[in-house]
Amino acid sequence: MNTMNELAKVKAKLEPILPKHRDLYYDGKWQKPQGGHLDTSNPATGEPLGPAAEANAADVDAAVKAAHKGFQAWRRMKPLERAALMKKVAAVLRANAEELAMLDAANCGNPIREMLKDAVVAAMQIEFYAGLVTEAKGETIPMGEGVVNLSVREPYGVVGRIVAYNHPIMFTAGKMGPALAAGNTVIMKPPYQAPLSAYRMMELIDGIMPPGVINIVTAGRKGSEALVTHPLVPRVSLIGSVPTGRAIMKAGADRLKHVTLELGGKNACIIYPDADLEKAMAGAVNGMNFTWCGQSCGSTSRLFLHEAIYDRVIEGMLATIKGYRPGIPTEMETTMGAIISKAQHDKIMGYIEIAKNEGAKLTYGGKVPDDPLLANGWFVEPTVFTGVDQGMRIANEEVFGPVLSVIKWKDEEEMFTQVNAVEYGLTGSIWTTSLANAHRAASRLESGYIWVNSVSSHFPGASFGGYKQSGVGREEGADELLSYTQVKNINIAL
Repeated sequence: MNTMNELAKVKAKLEPILPKHRDLYYDGKWQKPQGGHLDTSNPATGEPLGPAAEANAADVDAAVKAAHKGFQAWRRMKPLERAALMKKVAAVLRANAEELAMLDAANCGNPIREMLKDAVVAAMQIEFYAGLVTEAKGETIPMGEGVVNLSVREPYGVVGRIVAYNHPIMFTAGKMGPALAAGNTVIMKPPYQAPLSAYRMMELIDGIMPPGVINIVTAGRKGSEALVTHPLVPRVSLIGSVPTGRAIMKAGADRLKHVTLELGGKNACIIYPDADLEKAMAGAVNGMNFTWCGQSCGSTSRLFLHEAIYDRVIEGMLATIKGYRPGIPTEMETTMGAIISKAQHDKIMGYIEIAKNEGAKLTYGGKVPDDPLLANGWFVEPTVFTGVDQGMRIANEEVFGPVLSVIKWKDEEEMFTQVNAVEYGLTGSIWTTSLANAHRAASRLESGYIWVNSVSSHFPGASFGGYKQSGVGREEGADELLSYTQVKNINIAL
């Protein structure tokens, strides 16, 4: 294999679709950032992908004021008219899903085969909320003759939404839906590591919405802080890490911001001895999201196996895991992508060493691939540790990488204690053919989103969110639409 030729082909494939605009988008047009630009790169090849705008506080202030101005008109537009424009945006996303997926694969490192679904899911989310625009309803309260009492739901105004790097276009585009449907304008802050699909999206949908309704501000920490603390942004949401969520909650407290946080997880997959083992083994592997290198908040990175099936399940899982081989994300045959950055790569490799030092057994992977084609990127093999004890750091802290910890259990009560020992509570997966086991385990897990005999799926209309340190609020259902409204009571004496 000629590595240089192969990498040249990757670069040539990307060049025609890279976004032409790399500035901020607000007030219905592209705006030069006062904060300047930073370079972006391909985490799989190390190749530069060009500049990205770096907004400073002045840029954020200008964008927020433009969004606030746009809100005055958008809130007065009839709901069904808002919905019609939202559906136009969704149609553009569907029509250009392949191009947006290629940009995400190159910029965030996740394989294009999976990224193809993300733009379609984003379009579906926008359409879902466009269909709910008339459901932001109030109610009437009986007060007796001569009095009418009613409540109405009204938008907040300018909403700031900060999203994560593992699904750039799905989060940046899809998460606009509930806020826009409720009559808010949005400032979307795409992941600073992977902003290119957001720029291309705005090139594609430019002109559909009135000025100030959809705004794209790319920034690092300082720009994010300016957005969170701005007095004209009463509502903020984040998809990200627990430390970032805590920082946003603190920053928003001075102005009593309304905050939604979808944060990390150290999620459990529990397999009972009566489970359909073939399906359970596949579910345990799928739940780790090895395709995304485990870079998913919902990954079931702790596998609780009953001692009666422990050896058999591990053997079957390893046979499946061998099908996940790191490769260039923009190639359709790639089954496992790259880590987003050197910093995250170093963190993951550090946790692998910590696990070894704590006495966990490295049963599979744990190394950087030796493929010369991958030498300039950030890759880690799918990694499995067995003999893990819940007291180990590898079983308590979110790695956000392709590292699975396997824990043997015998006593169900003790197993529940260990499952709930972590500070997180986002998802959980239970595998059993017993309805009693399923209900009992689902009720005992301190997590907000539970699968029984399935894993990783999200369902339109089913609210997603976590317990404990895994977040505040719910997304993806009607609850999210209502969370972008505030209630006003009106009492009329006739």
